[in-house]
Amino acid sequence: MNTEKVAEYIINWLKDYATNAKIKGFVIGVSGGIDSALTSTLCAKTGLPLLCLEMPIHQSQKQVSRAENHIKWLQENFENVSKTEVNLTPVFDSLIDALPKVENEESRFMSLANTRARLRMTTLYYFAALNGYLVAGTGNKVEDFGVGFYTKYGDGGVDISPIADLMKSEVYEIAKYFGVNKEIIDAAPTDGLWGDNRTDEDQIGASYDELEWAMKMQDLEKTADDFTGREKEVYKIYIRLNTINQHKMIPIPVCEIPDNLK
Repeated sequence: MNTEKVAEYIINWLKDYATNAKIKGFVIGVSGGIDSALTSTLCAKTGLPLLCLEMPIHQSQKQVSRAENHIKWLQENFENVSKTEVNLTPVFDSLIDALPKVENEESRFMSLANTRARLRMTTLYYFAALNGYLVAGTGNKVEDFGVGFYTKYGDGGVDISPIADLMKSEVYEIAKYFGVNKEIIDAAPTDGLWGDNRTDEDQIGASYDELEWAMKMQDLEKTADDFTGREKEVYKIYIRLNTINQHKMIPIPVCEIPDNLK
């Protein structure tokens, strides 16, 4: 990859899109992870206003610190970057209190994790509407089109996706090129939806390097029978997630009424 040229292309694409849409700037949720760090840096480099939101919900302090340090780094390098913190923990807790109780609390853990992402999406769009900004998405190619590792109408609810054609390894490459803080480069990827330090690999069962390999093997029309050992295990993980998460990757099904019934 021609890192400099790719980065320049994305920056120009962002600026042209916003200008043509007559939009003033961008808003992005900064989590302390590599994807939001790169996306916010790319948006900052357009020269258009960028609002970085911190939206903790029972967040790990390590994630909060990385996010704060990254935003501070952006503000030291770009005059167009501003910051707002919205503590969504009491909002999240109030919603849980308002919902009916369930017999087995563990049965709704995933629903509540996705609820966090959807509260953040709602907050991003509040500030986007307030300022005339676009919500910039932070999903990369493996997450968005490989395993569907994001929340539908949560972190998947965005206006533009500047890094969705970049593999995770390419995200790291451009972030290093820009000088993104080493603590973010070194941190294990996490979706930050659980209030602890569990990683994406903990949840998926495979690393991003492994998932990138599997995605390439799928493009070559390989099957699990073509592999053995760990490769076979990883490929099965990838195919399973790619299959069950197709509903996130394809347009919403529309019931089209036949003309003779109208």
